[in-house]
Amino acid sequence: MRERKIATCVLCEAACGIIVEVDGLEVLSVRGDAEDPLSRGYICPKVVGMKDLRDDPDRLRRPVVKSGGTFREASWGEALALAAAGLERARSLHGRDALAVYQGNPVAHNLGLLTVGQVVLRSFRTKNLYSASTADQVPHMLAAEEMFGNPVMMPVPDLDRTRYFLVIGANPVVSNGSIMTAPDMKRRIAEIRARGGKVLVVDPRRTETADLADEHVFIRPASDPYFLLGLLHFVFADKLTTAQPMLAMSTGWSELETLAGSVSAAHMARACGVPLATIRGIAHDFARAEQAVVYGRVGICHQEHGTLASWLIYVLNAITGHLDQPGGSMFSTPAVEISKLVRLLGFVGHDRWQSRVRGLAEMAGELPVATLADEIETPGKGQVRALLTCAGNPVLSAPNGARIDRALPTLDFMVSVDGYVNETTRHADIILPPVAALERDHYDIALNAFAVRNVAKFVPAPVEREPGTLFDWEIMLELAARMRTGASPLGARLALLATSAGRKLGPRAILELGLRLGPYKLSLAKLAEHPHGLDLGPLERRLPGMLETKDRRVHLAPPSFVAEARRLLLQPERAIANNLVLIGRRHLRSNNSWLHNSASLVKGKPRCTLLMHPDDAARQGLQNGARVAIESRVGRIEAPLEVSDTIMPGVVSLPHGFGHDRARVELSVAREHAGVSVNDITDDLLLDRLSGNAAFSGVPVVVSPA
Repeated sequence: MRERKIATCVLCEAACGIIVEVDGLEVLSVRGDAEDPLSRGYICPKVVGMKDLRDDPDRLRRPVVKSGGTFREASWGEALALAAAGLERARSLHGRDALAVYQGNPVAHNLGLLTVGQVVLRSFRTKNLYSASTADQVPHMLAAEEMFGNPVMMPVPDLDRTRYFLVIGANPVVSNGSIMTAPDMKRRIAEIRARGGKVLVVDPRRTETADLADEHVFIRPASDPYFLLGLLHFVFADKLTTAQPMLAMSTGWSELETLAGSVSAAHMARACGVPLATIRGIAHDFARAEQAVVYGRVGICHQEHGTLASWLIYVLNAITGHLDQPGGSMFSTPAVEISKLVRLLGFVGHDRWQSRVRGLAEMAGELPVATLADEIETPGKGQVRALLTCAGNPVLSAPNGARIDRALPTLDFMVSVDGYVNETTRHADIILPPVAALERDHYDIALNAFAVRNVAKFVPAPVEREPGTLFDWEIMLELAARMRTGASPLGARLALLATSAGRKLGPRAILELGLRLGPYKLSLAKLAEHPHGLDLGPLERRLPGMLETKDRRVHLAPPSFVAEARRLLLQPERAIANNLVLIGRRHLRSNNSWLHNSASLVKGKPRCTLLMHPDDAARQGLQNGARVAIESRVGRIEAPLEVSDTIMPGVVSLPHGFGHDRARVELSVAREHAGVSVNDITDDLLLDRLSGNAAFSGVPVVVSPA
């Protein structure tokens, strides 16, 4: 019988409402939900992936165990027993840190993994926790923790009311927002301009967002801190600050003013490639706008001074009176307060321990993924001997992924909770596949914390799971139950709690508790009365009440950040000459590495091309469409050349998530559109100094005929 089920797309951070038409276990169609209060019927092309991923014949439905170098299907009982025994053996022989865990970004879209899953993973008590966060967003998190007291207290643009939207190193029209849940950015940008506002994009590439903006300004990759320090200089020098009410609830104002006074604006302009007059004009326009916000995202984080850039963005919003103000940079009020959840799970903190080999600092309970290969390859006490991956593909998503690809086969044991034999999981001894996204309940615990409008929506699984399958949180519980005998007393108690209580209650019970304790005192029953989602209203002022710093004040000038800025000011200007630097790029029909097995989404002209400015191509005698070699310190790849003036001279761009031609990868569609992995040439030694986040942007490369 045909039925229409309400659901949420989980393929990116937009969290668009969808209507799924089903007939029994068959998914017939997926379309936008016009009654969803946040997305209002909008969907992007990726939404077909919700159906394609569930129906994909390459997706595993049963566990597989490696035998003689190839995978064979196994029962759940056999696979779970072998998986737990192998992981526990590594811990018992070599210590708890011999087990490493890696989580990919789909975890953020998964209710079970964000609740029960995190309790289980924490019960292992290993210091070798890794995730996509340190390849993505940790600079923002560290800045938020130092300034506001909690790493998930990251403010977002109040797009519904802003009249000046300054976008730096972000492409929200393609990403649908990132650490900014904002579906249908085309409409939102049009609305800003329709009310007389202005949208300005600062980026090394004229992106899809820049095409819709009032103005685009080119900037050299990884030079954003220079540009932002230039803005800071003019805000203070030209007396553009707005002291109240921020001055009354903050510390560090005088330190910022001293720092701004030491900045040579001319030096900043030369270093970032933006004319001095342009920097000053932007500073004046932004500071004087009644409702304005500056927003930066992946391009800000993917550089050697990512934390510095993230901090300066928060600071500029604060000192111009645009932080915690309507139309500015505001904090969402989610129905489930994720800030309390991360504190409970131990995610609050920085540099409480360091990585064994390179001494890189922990952030929010995790080590930088850039050092994972070090920890596997380097012998000695604490060497990683076993790995558990969950919804992640570090071979394609981590810097110098080729090195990780070489390191994984040297492990004693590896288990992957994943639905595919991909570039990473092909190295696993056992793969434990969870149900498809449309077969599980959903509530956006993480993404609602960064929504541009406060909403709450719970959707029961729109499609029943196939017989003989397990939810990913059930897989985690089963592993913990079988491993708990070797855990410490604390770990054993946590595991026991996770397994006994978890089996009875599951993610719904944890969600129910979070809703009842949240600011709106909601419940699942209340949300059931609003199946399309409950509109909780626009963003509201939340400072100083929500602050978790010890003195309950905004720390505008953390000493380590100010010291890092002073070091940057003393650095000589980077010589550009004829060298090329590499940046990444996104595409609306793709999301990292996990949508390339959808024939609907990969069709059309090849997207894994190297963008290069016509002047750079002419200087090297390269023609559009030619195959070129791109070489960095760590590797060499080849890709077709796409000559375009959308990229600034001296910069080349290659998309992320490709490279599906490796042996034993069981992705039939993706292999036909394999492309190359940009992370085979990104450098695992290039990191943000403060956070350890990988510096994917600004990698020096040489391009030549293949």
